[in-house]
Amino acid sequence: MSDLFHDVGSIDYPILDADAHVNEPPNLWQEGVPAKWRERAPRVVHGERGDVWEFDGGREKWPVGLTATAGQSYFQFSPMGQTYATMRPGSFDRDARLRDLDADGIWAQVLYPSVTLKGAKIYSKERELQLACVRAYNEWITAFCAGSGGRLVPQAIIPTTGVDDALAELAWAMKNGHKGAVISSFPNGSLGPDEVDRPFWARAEEAGFPLAVHIGSFLRRPPAGAQDKSGSWVGSLAFVARAAWTKAGGQTLDVVCDLLFSGLFEDFPRLKIVLVESNIGWIPTLLEQSDDMFRRYRWWTGAHEKMSELPSTIFHRNFWATFMVDRAGIELRHRLNGDHICWSTDYPHSGTDWPNSSVSIEALFRGLPKAEVKRFLHDNCKALYGIDAPEKARGR
Repeated sequence: MSDLFHDVGSIDYPILDADAHVNEPPNLWQEGVPAKWRERAPRVVHGERGDVWEFDGGREKWPVGLTATAGQSYFQFSPMGQTYATMRPGSFDRDARLRDLDADGIWAQVLYPSVTLKGAKIYSKERELQLACVRAYNEWITAFCAGSGGRLVPQAIIPTTGVDDALAELAWAMKNGHKGAVISSFPNGSLGPDEVDRPFWARAEEAGFPLAVHIGSFLRRPPAGAQDKSGSWVGSLAFVARAAWTKAGGQTLDVVCDLLFSGLFEDFPRLKIVLVESNIGWIPTLLEQSDDMFRRYRWWTGAHEKMSELPSTIFHRNFWATFMVDRAGIELRHRLNGDHICWSTDYPHSGTDWPNSSVSIEALFRGLPKAEVKRFLHDNCKALYGIDAPEKARGR
């Protein structure tokens, strides 16, 4: 039984978190964009209901709430009412973040934004303003991660203003030490693939550079039960239903199917796509049905002329996925590529169990072979992002 995992105390390697977040500091864009854009650049407005981000002069709003719950009780959770003065400084301060990692027994984190989870288009539809905001974030997250000894791993934001802009920002991110990038549309800026996207895919494939699809992006419709017409957040069963649907893969199914059946991977078989925070239990069902439909319908639809491989073969080779609380997914792990799934904390968002991730790890992995647990907690994330993590935990 010694080869089975039972307790965190037996882990002798650094734990790597494949999906954590920052809460971007209030001054990021006000200091980071050219002066002519500051009136319309993202800003924090302080009010009786907490801090709220405003974009493009108030065209869209995003409250500080469920993105800043680390260390709180479930009874304290609220989409409104949080402030930068009350949230954990680890959200936006590097040294404080490293202390929070140590408190949770985590060696490194791959970092995603909070404000821009809906994608770069939230900044503005105006090209120049969006590009200025994208670059300001990418420069800030670069500086935030610098000096962390490789423990904080930056993911760049890619703009949605067209292929040329997407390709330029991809090149900048690679040159400046980013380990991956978040896409919230196809490179052409729309929610559908196009031949003009080819240079972007080719460059990412050539560099082995992972491209992430995080929940909250590629949305074809606004979340039901989340906001009323005034932009205020509404507490309701509809909100809980939408959250459950999202974390069970519902929000990610569309874009995965669009990618799988785009013919993209015929020409770019080494392209790396990462599905972030949508968990993994839904994937085996999707792949089973995708293969079945492909076999039945490929001839009359002409799909056989664009795809020479089964969808499941493509997925196992080209897709990675992160998970948090997903016991069902773990039980179905043999129907997944075990080298392509990575555990995560979601710190400091409402999915995190900080500072007690060890409790979650034990509950999730107890009874699994230790070698498999190490893949999920260390090996897979390390290989995907090229993280220079030590082989052994400190003191082991």
